[in-house]
Amino acid sequence: MRNTSEHVLTRRISRRGFLASATALSIREARSAEPVTVASKIDTEGGLIGEIMLALLGAASISTRNRLQLGPTRIVRAAILSGAIDLYPEYTGNAAFFFAMDGDPVWKDARAGYERAKALDLERNKLVWLPPAPADNSWVIAMRADFADAHRLSTLDDFAGWTREGGAVKLAASAEFVESQSGLPAFQQTYGFSLDAGQLLVLSGGNTSATIKAAADTISGVNAAMAYGTDGALTALGLRALADTRHAQPVYAPAPVLRGAIMEAYPQIAALLAPAFALLDLDTLRRLNEKIAIEGREARLVARTFLQQHGLLA
Repeated sequence: MRNTSEHVLTRRISRRGFLASATALSIREARSAEPVTVASKIDTEGGLIGEIMLALLGAASISTRNRLQLGPTRIVRAAILSGAIDLYPEYTGNAAFFFAMDGDPVWKDARAGYERAKALDLERNKLVWLPPAPADNSWVIAMRADFADAHRLSTLDDFAGWTREGGAVKLAASAEFVESQSGLPAFQQTYGFSLDAGQLLVLSGGNTSATIKAAADTISGVNAAMAYGTDGALTALGLRALADTRHAQPVYAPAPVLRGAIMEAYPQIAALLAPAFALLDLDTLRRLNEKIAIEGREARLVARTFLQQHGLLA
């Protein structure tokens, strides 16, 4: 028979275990009571995917705070690291920049790049990467189709050769594209060309609708534009993406990224977002982006209509 001292000790341990469980539960409930701050970068696709996430969380009765179109990558990344935001769509290829691993070929493999980003951010920053969409939204250089045809430019090798021979290129791009090692510098290094300041029109923010429009309308002599692989405005505005035959760019698959504390408080978020992201392939994203950038529809309505059509939102 257990003696009295053992019995008392067992009761104390049991009570401590109960109190620890109750405390953990109360902390989790307190976190769950806080709205989830959903953000995005300041571009068309970021706003679209952000609206998809807001709609899905709202439908599951998860309170949210809208911080969409927050800023370029460095602003949004700093915000989630500081805890100012909780959830946003990021691109797998950007992890090469986050962890100073630009030269690693892993980022050019969709699956391996995602797994590396997921592991590094969880270990170092307690950030959780959920499964990405089956799309590659890498940066591209696009030109007016009539101009490209006139100069026989269909690949970036063609573009580089034409530029080296003194071709009058004027590229509209964001500061992030010009400065990031995975942006313009990667294209220049891979294809052996160089653009000076006079050949660049650097625009604030990262919204490619502005760079594409500048090229389409030849604003300030612009005939080339930074764009994304999933941009819906390219065809509609008569621009053509030059083929990246040497694969200068990493794979940029959009994925939800959230703070570990939020994942603990709302473990259902993974299952809520997975079906929608699985549907966002290249053609679907181009089509949805076009509805916003070209047809002028509100991102919120485009997102909700998409979810309703696929039975993911009532």
